[in-house]
Amino acid sequence: MYKHFFKRLIDIVLSLIGIVVLLLPMLIVAIIIKIDSPGPVLFKQVRVGLHKKNFTILKFRSMPVSMPKDVPTHMLQNAESNMSSFQKAIRKFSIDELPQLFCIFIGTMSIIGPRPALWNQEDLIAERDTYGANDVKPGLTGWAQINGRDELEIDVKARLDGEYVEKQSFLFDCKCFFGTITSVLKHDGVVEGGTGELHKNEDINESPEEASESTE
Repeated sequence: MYKHFFKRLIDIVLSLIGIVVLLLPMLIVAIIIKIDSPGPVLFKQVRVGLHKKNFTILKFRSMPVSMPKDVPTHMLQNAESNMSSFQKAIRKFSIDELPQLFCIFIGTMSIIGPRPALWNQEDLIAERDTYGANDVKPGLTGWAQINGRDELEIDVKARLDGEYVEKQSFLFDCKCFFGTITSVLKHDGVVEGGTGELHKNEDINESPEEASESTE
């Protein structure tokens, strides 16, 4: 009953409250974005939704318009060096994700669920198929987001998404919701550069002896 009725009802009610309460702050953010750099206020991108059907996600634009549009963040070269201080700040505190409240309200997303993959992230989509994670509605935040976020490798992220599918319930969604608030305030797992970036950095910082041991 929760998955098929109450979850959607909660999404509608909370997203509507969020839109009303945050409308003025979002307008202020939009004005600053317009002043801060040339280009549109909103960033629109094709993402993979429920049952692998594509939909358009909305975000506040947090990068220069010159950056490639359909490239995962971890594949962009020197992404942070091209961003303004304001753009870095709204990404750091996940403010750029707020327009997704409208996606939740119309039903293409949920508050809690696996983060929607880019249409061309075939590796992540395939891994999620293994766990049935493509057959639940994508979310604003989820179990993977409070267990590593950008630090996670693709296979680990997909496994956590699958764990969410298995444990999905009102109490588990509450755990994800309140865990997200803590993670955002502490900036846990936010590594500019994206998926598995922390692991890459650790490899780079290894001594030659440690590196050789890790490959054996």
